[in-house]
Amino acid sequence: MKKFEVNTHILVPKFSKLDDTEKQAVLDSLNISPLQLPTILTKDPVAKTVNAKMGDILKFEREGPTGKYNYFRRVV
Repeated sequence: MKKFEVNTHILVPKFSKLDDTEKQAVLDSLNISPLQLPTILTKDPVAKTVNAKMGDILKFEREGPTGKYNYFRRVV
């Protein structure tokens, strides 16, 4: 059986884990606290791929017909 690669699947948007400076910049630009972000579980395949721990923030880059969109998830 072939192993499934999450980061190469066509339906999975590009994703990355933010470092501390990027995390603070995002929170400041959105004027929110980390608790106000939507969540993603540590056992999610995307979170496992980047070795995300509780409290990390993941950035997803989705392309639509009108441009690129970034959205963020807090790991719980």
